[in-house]
Amino acid sequence: MSDTIAALATAPGLSGVAVVRVSGPDAFSVMQAIAQRQAVAGRFVFTKLKSKTGEVIDEALVLAFKSPHSYTGEDVVEFQCHGGSVTPRRVLDAVFEAGARLARRGEFTQRAFLNGRLDYEKAAAVLDLIESKTSAAADDALERLGGKRHAEYKALYEEALALSTTLEHSLDVDESDIDDEFIHSCDSALKKLSQRLEKTIINLKRGRVMQEGTLVVLAGPPNAGKSSLMNALLGEDRAIVSPVAGTTRDTIEQWLDIGGYPVRLVDTAGLREASDEIEAEGVVRAKNLIERADLVLAINTDIEGALKIHSKCDLSRGEGLNVSSLTKEGLEELKAAIAKRLGEIEPKADVSVLDKLMAAKNALDGAFSAIDSVVIANSVRMCAESLADVIGARYSSDMLDRLFSRFCVGK
Repeated sequence: MSDTIAALATAPGLSGVAVVRVSGPDAFSVMQAIAQRQAVAGRFVFTKLKSKTGEVIDEALVLAFKSPHSYTGEDVVEFQCHGGSVTPRRVLDAVFEAGARLARRGEFTQRAFLNGRLDYEKAAAVLDLIESKTSAAADDALERLGGKRHAEYKALYEEALALSTTLEHSLDVDESDIDDEFIHSCDSALKKLSQRLEKTIINLKRGRVMQEGTLVVLAGPPNAGKSSLMNALLGEDRAIVSPVAGTTRDTIEQWLDIGGYPVRLVDTAGLREASDEIEAEGVVRAKNLIERADLVLAINTDIEGALKIHSKCDLSRGEGLNVSSLTKEGLEELKAAIAKRLGEIEPKADVSVLDKLMAAKNALDGAFSAIDSVVIANSVRMCAESLADVIGARYSSDMLDRLFSRFCVGK
């Protein structure tokens, strides 16, 4: 990473302000080349910016960060210039002429990771924060960025390590001397750790689903009230509503926030024997979406695994959750039911951390069914090893340190 990179750090297009970020060993040299006044690390300076030929191209606030006290861990300079399409481009051109190159996608955060400013979890949280579709998803990403989740994983590992060390020490002293009372004394610690692990896994699943978004499909026969229900959930007239059967022939979709989950809600064509080719294609698309959906809202019909809803309950009651798009009866209960079902969805993205937490939980569960103290100790050890992988610790080294710390100074 001996080269210096630069890029527009704000979204392109019309705006009052744009930020051009420069990072690398020559960042301050770039600043000296294009700024008439030089910024001191940690302080703003207002100055004119010039091109290589000396032409004034803009006025800007310039902020400098000295390594390692920056986002990337390198020398960083930010030029807060005027927005739009022309001015930021001219500033970038001047930066490139001064020796920087265009940064690759994600390269600033990659350098932060390589320089130890962010771990993998925090680097992923930065992307999730940028791409958050709901406030709850943004809050979840911020917590991870602040290290809250890593601290939780570390606390779980420390708890498993302490329990494992106690068991290993007892076995090393005299395995035959371990009585039932000692085994029972470990039971409470095992249950507590298991409960904490289960809660952590649930929260992690919920967080991934919040970041990835979910596909929720409205399905049912024509005139079942699918489009009316979609409009009621969105709070706007997004889908055309008509008493004519088969009005919706193509899919209609919209993102919305339900219980903090970003939901891609899709209205589909009515399920029936189609009367023409266009409607038939709509039915095919509807069936394809039903197969792919994270959750299907089955309106006045039975679909396996779906959340059954009886619409138009202001006219008649029926099986399932009774909802009226007209009177809004049952609407909040429906949202709560959707959120509950979404909380049970397994995330589809890379979940290596989740896999390791599940391995830790499964290993620990093995201790509850074991009678032999050696099997219990081995189960807890495997749990601690899996948790060590989550935080990048070395279980064997930590366990030996804990074990030998029990000896007196002269031993």
